[in-house]
Amino acid sequence: MVASSQPLANAAGVRILEKGGNCVDAAVAVAAALCVVEPPSTGVGGDCFVLFRDHKTKEIHGLNGCGKAAKRTSIEKVKMHPGVTGPRIPLLNVHSVTVPGAVAGWIDSLDKWGSGKVTLDEIMRPAIDLAENGFVVSEIAANIWHKASQDLIDQSGNNAKMFYNDDGSFCEAGQMFFNKPLAKLFRKVVTEGKDGFYKGDVAEKIVAKIKEKGGYLELDDLAEHTSKWVDPISLNFLGKRLWEIPPNGQGIVALFALGYIKELAKSKKIDLTKLKHNSVEYLDLLIESLKLAFYDSEHFVADLDFHPEIDVQEALSEKRLAERAQLLLQKRVLTRNDIDIVPDPMYKCDTVYFTVTDDLGNACSFINLVFSSFGSCIIPDDYGFALQSRGANFNLSHQAINSLEGGKRPYHTIIPSLITDAETNELFASVACMGGWEQPQAHVQIFLNLVLFGFNAQEALDAPRFCLEPNEDSRHLDLGKGSSGPVSTAATLVRLEDGISELVARELAIKGHDVNIVSGHAREVFGRGQCIQNITQKGKLAWAGGSDLRGDGAAVPQI
Repeated sequence: MVASSQPLANAAGVRILEKGGNCVDAAVAVAAALCVVEPPSTGVGGDCFVLFRDHKTKEIHGLNGCGKAAKRTSIEKVKMHPGVTGPRIPLLNVHSVTVPGAVAGWIDSLDKWGSGKVTLDEIMRPAIDLAENGFVVSEIAANIWHKASQDLIDQSGNNAKMFYNDDGSFCEAGQMFFNKPLAKLFRKVVTEGKDGFYKGDVAEKIVAKIKEKGGYLELDDLAEHTSKWVDPISLNFLGKRLWEIPPNGQGIVALFALGYIKELAKSKKIDLTKLKHNSVEYLDLLIESLKLAFYDSEHFVADLDFHPEIDVQEALSEKRLAERAQLLLQKRVLTRNDIDIVPDPMYKCDTVYFTVTDDLGNACSFINLVFSSFGSCIIPDDYGFALQSRGANFNLSHQAINSLEGGKRPYHTIIPSLITDAETNELFASVACMGGWEQPQAHVQIFLNLVLFGFNAQEALDAPRFCLEPNEDSRHLDLGKGSSGPVSTAATLVRLEDGISELVARELAIKGHDVNIVSGHAREVFGRGQCIQNITQKGKLAWAGGSDLRGDGAAVPQI
């Protein structure tokens, strides 16, 4: 089964499954197709994170496909740039561009976990055909595309024409679009492998464009890029184990939040069985748990190659989670002033999502993103893609563990997840949600929808969600710690999706939350999730799929 935000990408994945490929082969086909049909959200100029469950061993494996900052960059150099003020790098700035890790992540995933039964040419062929022969733009993708149109023009000038219609307009829903330059790039990857992207003409075009804008990326930054194999981290809660990619990914935020709730329930401070879905009490608990988790991420989410002293397992220990959970027992809304200083580990001794399963029982949970819409909106010459803006997550403070350093990976928002049975390690669901800071928040909400409330895959995704965001009215008070996420500003904005009752919204506001109701296309802030649930019965493997109603996609089975 394939679940993604675009039907054409689903078709690419199903085609590979029908050719005998496994879930990883199909996932890479989906990733490439999404780069064509939903370019505002993803692209070869971005990164990817992957979780893979091997049905034979029941083990969960991870790949961190995050690129690094230019080796020759520094805080001092970046602060000299006229477009950089304050403690962070702007999204639409050349210094937000890091090495794209996606293409290497695709090929490394295939080499390690692919079936070997389909060729790279077969896997990339659906994406090449879509780019070469055209496709019809879907409604939600067109909306995101249109909103980024002026940024593309401002950042890339004539190169923005790669994402225009022939008449000079930007794509509308229902119109045909072609990206022949991207098809050319995919052919290079098929014939040359990773070198087709990280060396030669494509790499030279990337570096030339970055240098033109005053950046520090060099050819050796691209040539030396490697994916990182990682051991996923997890938390056991309510008989199920949620698996995430470790830092520099923000998956630990979801585990922190669930861990705090688990410890409060274990100590009988709360009774989970009495909580009603999306009630005031339930939402207040989740909102405060996630705020605390984001605060704590400032001390644990960073490139562990630069900070090996960070002890992720200690951070997830029951003792620490129980201690931090006590902060949630106060009767008022949590603020930064309430947070005890987390012991800094330095002195001890911080998008498209899709999922694919196959007929053997393997599962692949995969995210491939460029961060903001079209990333930095910087488009290199000739190849039909924009470069990501991941570097905007670095801190321009030497004191922060997530500080900008040459060759360092930034705090990363993209996080796939898997859920297994805590005792048998059988797969329960492959599920996640794209959407920046919403991702760990959605992981918590969808996990509880599935596990606590017993929703099916589609119900778990469709249920109205909340999203914590920074309150831009107080951005001038940003301390420059951690990510630029929900707790980076003095006040946190609580966005509630249309469908959560107005009475609940009013009562949350009375409690002190800064509440905002969101409807229509603006609901993109709640992300777009996908879910494939294992519903095996009487020894017969079976999958139940769900695809977020906030996207253009679907869950499609292989017959």
